[in-house]
Amino acid sequence: MPSFDTVLEADFVEVKNAIDQVSREIGTRFDFKGTSAAIELKDKEITLFGDADFQLQQIDDVLRNKLAKRNVDVRFLDVGKVEKVGGDKVKQVVKVRNGISTEDGKKIQQVIKGSKLKVQAAIQGDAVRVTGAKRDDLQAAMALIRSELKDLPLSFNNFRD
Repeated sequence: MPSFDTVLEADFVEVKNAIDQVSREIGTRFDFKGTSAAIELKDKEITLFGDADFQLQQIDDVLRNKLAKRNVDVRFLDVGKVEKVGGDKVKQVVKVRNGISTEDGKKIQQVIKGSKLKVQAAIQGDAVRVTGAKRDDLQAAMALIRSELKDLPLSFNNFRD
């Protein structure tokens, strides 16, 4: 029976490369000279360091530009709150989303059930598997999911015939 998986995963090699580029740019830019501006990646969290909120916003803009140039969707970024660190320094944690949350999985299921297509959706861990009798129904389901859930950078893999 034909099926495919709907997943939400960023290309972490490209994310790491973009962060390396941002780090190099922070080191060379004149407006960051002599400041505590920095960026680091641990697991799936990007931490931005700076002297003020304005500086964090500048680093975030550079990060988004570098990610866009490397074809990584910026909708993967889940920006946290600005936190005070000792003295006058601030930091901000940006999480890179990976895996479909249960609420989003349920939204995908509801969209497919409400569409009257002859396909079924099942949540499997951090992915949603969609199965159907015909390949055309699955392609229609992909188009429907893309059009209904525009706020998620979903991709489809593991297409089996």
